[in-house]
Amino acid sequence: MNIIRDYIFPDNELNPEKIEAIVSEASGRAIDLSDLYMQYTTVESWTCEDGIVKSGSQHIDSGYGVRSISNEKTGFSYGNNFNFEKIIQAARLSKSIVDTQQEKKVNLKEYDDFKKLYVSESPLTSLSDKEKVNFLREVDNYIKTKDKRVQQVIINLSASHDSVFVANSLGRYCFDDRPLVRFNVMVILKSKDRVERGSAGGGGRYTYESILKTKRPYELADEAIRIAEVNLDSMPCKAGNTTVVLGSGWPGVLLHEAVGHGLEGDFNRKKTSNFSDQIGKQVASELCTVIDDGTIDNRRGSLSIDDEGTPTAKNVLIENGILKGYMQDLMNAKLMNVQPTGNGRRESYAHLPMPRMTNTYMLGGTSSSDEIIDSVRDGIYAVNFSGGQVDITSGQFVFTASEAYKIESGKVTNSIKGMTLIGNGPDVLKKVSMVANDMKLDDGVGTCGKEGQSVPVGVGQPTLKIDDITVGGTEV
Repeated sequence: MNIIRDYIFPDNELNPEKIEAIVSEASGRAIDLSDLYMQYTTVESWTCEDGIVKSGSQHIDSGYGVRSISNEKTGFSYGNNFNFEKIIQAARLSKSIVDTQQEKKVNLKEYDDFKKLYVSESPLTSLSDKEKVNFLREVDNYIKTKDKRVQQVIINLSASHDSVFVANSLGRYCFDDRPLVRFNVMVILKSKDRVERGSAGGGGRYTYESILKTKRPYELADEAIRIAEVNLDSMPCKAGNTTVVLGSGWPGVLLHEAVGHGLEGDFNRKKTSNFSDQIGKQVASELCTVIDDGTIDNRRGSLSIDDEGTPTAKNVLIENGILKGYMQDLMNAKLMNVQPTGNGRRESYAHLPMPRMTNTYMLGGTSSSDEIIDSVRDGIYAVNFSGGQVDITSGQFVFTASEAYKIESGKVTNSIKGMTLIGNGPDVLKKVSMVANDMKLDDGVGTCGKEGQSVPVGVGQPTLKIDDITVGGTEV
């Protein structure tokens, strides 16, 4: 059931003719593209701390956004009132970016010839509130029973359901229902006088049953305990330049931040990216092939259609080290005279779409992870990261590892803490000398920020070796 189609339209006496009138009003001779985006969102979050459910919240948000684009100028209006006259007024206001009163008649046809990547049902109603609370308490009890060193447990369970509608002056409209579930657990362990924490989480585009009715939450709880235990035994990291092996899966967040953002169309149209004007050129080691794929079933970063109504795609960004293309929305694709790639994304109806990543990952190679570790005489094995930041213009990044180890004479030895990776995205890609055959996507926890907007994303990579990179540390 799509809330927009089944409730918002009938309740406000909206019909295909009125939608055509709105898009037509936002169009004109000097307007390159106009669109109407409507959204109805329900969100809930539950937090359990030490066996007590301390918060449980749910909220609903709904509204529309009308956009008119003329060359590089964009007019945009949004609101919460689905009254036809209010939306028409917003369309006129958006079109006022150019001095024209001329309307361009748009004929719309429903577009539904795209692959549905996830169920339409809302996760929020798939279990009762009592079942959700009982689940949180069960996981809390499981953790405390398993390890007597546990000092604190915080568990979060959240879900959202988006019903969206997109119509544009290209002549089509479409509906999409988007479920999203996320589970996170944080554990604090104490041994003697030392206290450390570990976190783990997972999620995707499905209902609660797909994760809560499986062993997955308990596996993630075990992982949080394991990471905290590893940190209890960790030693300070020594600063300097060294060889670093990045683990498979979540460490792909470094690829996402340090390289992915630089491959988004708007930065390259404005020539503010390190990858501007580099199509067809060698920008990475020939071992590196980087993909952005929004078409993977049930993945957190996947979308059946993007927020402009374009089907998502599997886009090759870098192939064997050669830059093949950028991620594009409709506006930047037109201005750069290329095809849109299904990467037009927005946080909500109150935000403008822009080129954004979906699920971004590096393909696997031919080495094994054991061969890569064995090739390192003295280095670091970084398995997990807790966060970082990047400067798109320069490509410089800083990332903090939440789980890392020393590599000595081809063997993984003691764990280390306080380690940061400092480098330049394009430069680091050129220093990749080995890539393993164990490509893995993350567990489904990624959120990407850009220009104040947050959207869910996925990351992934195989184990890979970087020959030389700067490491920051805390060893005195």
